[in-house]
Amino acid sequence: MESGHEGMNAGQRETGLDYNTERERLRMPEYGRNVQKMTDFVRSIPNKAKRDEQAEAVIKVMEILNPQVHSQENYEQKLWDHLHIISDFSLDVDSPYPAPTKEQLSAPPAMIPVKRKPIKATHYGRNIESIIDLIAGMEDGDAKTSMIRSLAVYMRQQYLIWNKDSVADETIFQDIEKLSDYRIKVPEGMRLSKVSSEMSFSRPGLNPVKSKNGNMRQKNQMRQRRK
Repeated sequence: MESGHEGMNAGQRETGLDYNTERERLRMPEYGRNVQKMTDFVRSIPNKAKRDEQAEAVIKVMEILNPQVHSQENYEQKLWDHLHIISDFSLDVDSPYPAPTKEQLSAPPAMIPVKRKPIKATHYGRNIESIIDLIAGMEDGDAKTSMIRSLAVYMRQQYLIWNKDSVADETIFQDIEKLSDYRIKVPEGMRLSKVSSEMSFSRPGLNPVKSKNGNMRQKNQMRQRRK
């Protein structure tokens, strides 16, 4: 009695079918098995001139099967690189481009050095420092004063979110001058608009909460409407 595996092999021999699990692994699946078979055939050609000719033909087929390659820069070189990969880097032909090596493709990408200085004040964020650098390079005048005021208002909002419920204008001004390495001098007499007493910033992400007095006014307005 034949085992199940032996019976399957016998059935495959009778029908001439084989399964992907029993085939050679595709080196570049996007081109399919036929291109890999053609490449293996080109490798087996003993005549060098004939191999070169057939390699050019395979490149044409690959270009037809992978038309999106035209959108890439130097797409012809990429096709030849792919051909060498499909041949497992063993194709001896005169390529118009230098043949890649296994080592080149397996090497990890080079690390790009990123120079980042530490944030001076984390509760204000890194972007604040870039804005301060921009303002520090401006000429004195109304435009610079307006920019300093807008920056101070934003920094106060950030301060209230991460620290406490109130902060003096002088504290924000001192932070601006300190973070700018004293390249910015806040104009004397500058004052920021008052923060509404009905708004509190308890935690980032939460909407401002109305005060108790605000809720009472709403209730009184509702009662008057009912009357």
